[in-house]
Formats: sequence, structure tokens, C-alpha cells
Amino acid sequence: MEEKRLEEKIGKVPEIFKELKQTDPDLYGKVMGLDQVIWADGALSRQTKKVIAIAIAAALRDGHAVRAQMAGAANLGVSKEEIEEGLRVAFLLAGMPAYVHGKTALEEYLGNRPRR
Repeated sequence: MEEKRLEEKIGKVPEIFKELKQTDPDLYGKVMGLDQVIWADGALSRQTKKVIAIAIAAALRDGHAVRAQMAGAANLGVSKEEIEEGLRVAFLLAGMPAYVHGKTALEEYLGNRPRR
């Protein structure tokens, strides 16, 4: 069940989670539990949290995380404009490389997305 939710959030289940489930089921369960707590709607919506996650991943220049978070954002209906605004915040706090990293990933992601 956790894997289905993870797949819905980021488009696929990363191999690292499949491996963790096999090698350390207890830790896997705790990570998935924390994941659910963090991403649940609260004072911030899941959509807002996704924008924050994309901005953080861009600031860290983590290509895998940026792509995964963008896939999850698309599943939640987060708009390109919302992502771009989040990337501008990353730019202010983490500099031009973070902004360029995020914008490049966004344009690549949008170019690979099926048209509706």
C-alpha cells in the first residue's frame, strides 16, 4: 500500500525503497510513516509543500529529487507558475545556480510530459 502511495506521489517507486523494504523492513516502515506525516495536509497544503520541496531540491542541485518532486507536483495539480515562483525564492536564498538548475529541470520535465 505504501508503494502505491509513493508511486502516486513521485511517479515511480525508487529502487532504494524497494531494497530498503527487503533489507530493513522496520526502517522502511518508519520512513514511509514519516513520509505520510510530512506530506499530509496541515497548516500547509500538499501542493505548497511540493513547491517547497522542489525549491529545496533545486537549491541542493539534486537532479533526481527535483525530477521526482516535479512528477509528484504534477500529480497534485501544482502549476508551472507556482513552481517558478518557488524557484525564484530558491534563487534569492541559494543563488543563480539553484534557479537555473530548477528551471532547466522544469523545462525538461514539461517537454517530456504528455499533452492533454
